[in-house]
Amino acid sequence: MRDPSPNTSRNPVVSLVTVVLASLLLPISLTGASVAIPGVAADFHSSLAADEWIVNGYDLTFAGFMLASGAFADRFGRRKVFVLGTAVFTLCSLVSALAGNIALLDASRVVAGVGAAAVLTSGSATLAQVFDGPARAKAFGVFGTTVGVGMAFGPFIAGTLSTNFGWRSVFLVPAIAGALVLVLATRLPESRDPQAGRVDWAGTITFSGALTALIAALIEGSALGWTSAFNVAMYVACAVLFTLFVVVEKRQERPMFDLGLFRQPQFVSLCVGVVALVLAFTPLLVYLPSYLTAVNGQTTMHAGVDMLMLTVPTIFFPLITGYLLRWIPVRHMVTASVGLTAIGTAWLTVVHPGIGNWAALGPYAVIGIGIGVSFGVMDGAAVSSVEPERAGMAAGMFNTMRLAGEATGIAVVGSLLVNFTRVELGNKLDAFGGPYGGKPGELANALNQGQLSGPESTVPASARTAFHQIATSAYTGGLHTALWIMAGFCAVATVLVAAVGAKSRQTAAPVAEAAPQAEPDKVAA
Repeated sequence: MRDPSPNTSRNPVVSLVTVVLASLLLPISLTGASVAIPGVAADFHSSLAADEWIVNGYDLTFAGFMLASGAFADRFGRRKVFVLGTAVFTLCSLVSALAGNIALLDASRVVAGVGAAAVLTSGSATLAQVFDGPARAKAFGVFGTTVGVGMAFGPFIAGTLSTNFGWRSVFLVPAIAGALVLVLATRLPESRDPQAGRVDWAGTITFSGALTALIAALIEGSALGWTSAFNVAMYVACAVLFTLFVVVEKRQERPMFDLGLFRQPQFVSLCVGVVALVLAFTPLLVYLPSYLTAVNGQTTMHAGVDMLMLTVPTIFFPLITGYLLRWIPVRHMVTASVGLTAIGTAWLTVVHPGIGNWAALGPYAVIGIGIGVSFGVMDGAAVSSVEPERAGMAAGMFNTMRLAGEATGIAVVGSLLVNFTRVELGNKLDAFGGPYGGKPGELANALNQGQLSGPESTVPASARTAFHQIATSAYTGGLHTALWIMAGFCAVATVLVAAVGAKSRQTAAPVAEAAPQAEPDKVAA
């Protein structure tokens, strides 16, 4: 709903440039940070769990505060929240760049995620306020493409910066760009929803707390033990907080997370599908650069270039998908998206030390195409699966599930990689002595941080070749096992999406009709 107040003068070009530039920074800050992990680990000598919070902490608060920040923007003003979110994101990026220890870096990343949630939701609402009709659809098309570009080129940009200027530049450049956005944001129009209710803080706190407890257990479990006191406490906290979240939302007159939507089979199947997709895709963005750096001895820039084979298809295939929807029903495109990702993830088990780009191109491209197809159809399908009056709620919940799935996927796959690599190493290190002799868990952690040259230097020169072969073989075996599990989850999700989609043919309406309505509503949720 438009605010009738006089302070709604529009400057479409400035508004679009401001929001697009801000939206470009957010995915770069997610995917780019993963490339900085090897450099951070080398400087701070930090644990794998601590390094994982650089990415997971940001993604966690991004997911947990998305709906709340949207409600906050509707009530108190979209420009105010956009400026505040950008300021928080910019300041935290600067703190990350200057951090002298891993604790401060992790903390700044956690708070940066809150700012990112505010920027994304209020920026979307601002575009909906400034543009009407076909112009609105075009504006959101540019907005969506920009987010895809940021996701696709984040590893390459971060790799180039890290190789040439050090890992701190990965956070410093977004801070500088954020300062520019702050200057431009002063010219955004102010708007709010006069009928907006109060912010659902109880729901926000319980949901974010439950998700945080789950992620903490998954990240720390590989180091402390899955049945350690800390992990048991986190499991209990997650269960209690999630139960409180359900109780709180059921009592809300206008809940931010309408649990009734999960009685819609099509909506549930799409949520399962998007969680499967991000569980397969996002961890690859985080851990493949570390694998290439450790096993192949690549620079972070080289690893970022290789990752383009995986990410570039996500830019073009949303457009191709939109064209194909003239002939192919949405339900088939959604099924194909998850199915292609399952096939590509299984195919990626061909990866091995020294693999050439041509050998890896096939699986990378298939995964990228599957994810690109999802960008073009899944949001519209999710919104189309519910009643029109709940479209905004469905869009907001769907994106929250996507971001929560990303955070959970990074934590799960990271833990799997460490454990599977440790199992593959077994007692093979006993003969080498040094700090890693008989300690497969510590080498597994180092490998997953992109570190191998350091551990190799701790053994006699005559034994380094054997040490290298054992380490890279174990890491590759661990990665293959994790990939098979990820592919299996995607395969099960493909069957579910296909089965439910066959019973819900109303989702066959072209996404082009649903998407222009759905995008602005994301924040209204």
